[in-house]
Amino acid sequence: MIRCTWAGMTDPLYMTYHDEEWGKPVTGDDRVFERVSLEAFQSGLSWLTILRKRENFRAAFDRFSISKVAAYTEQDVERLLGDPGIVRNRAKVEAAISNARAALELADGLSELVWRYADPGSPVPVTMADIPAVTPASKALAKELKKHGFRFVGPTTAYALMQAIGLVNDHIKGCVARDGGVVPAAG
Repeated sequence: MIRCTWAGMTDPLYMTYHDEEWGKPVTGDDRVFERVSLEAFQSGLSWLTILRKRENFRAAFDRFSISKVAAYTEQDVERLLGDPGIVRNRAKVEAAISNARAALELADGLSELVWRYADPGSPVPVTMADIPAVTPASKALAKELKKHGFRFVGPTTAYALMQAIGLVNDHIKGCVARDGGVVPAAG
């Protein structure tokens, strides 16, 4: 059975994320906001670190409700910085709150903005070496988000978001999760 090599074979959480979530379409403003936020928190860290803390993030950030996070105050910043269940980085916490406020200002919503950059016709990668870290579309998405006041959304983070929520399909050729493939149950 072929799997993208980054999914590894040692951590069941990582494999489940790869098989059942990564690259599958995610829509809805709050759901996309969660992914934007988690990708920003991941910056400089391992994605597995974020996956292991994801439920704590969801609890700490009111399930990533844009309207709730946008209303956070300095007391909420301090509460979040004291929460050992999440990544406690002031700049990233403040960026998540600022990004929620920016998302509220988007006329068509965050999901609509992000999905304008979908590239369903991107080439099928044969190996992990065929997968870029940045694309013209991720540069354009990052620029657009920044224009609207978003932070921690550079081109590499934007591309990771695009991969994670299905704007591009970077599962390698033959991967069990590519093209909506059914992943056999572990046995």
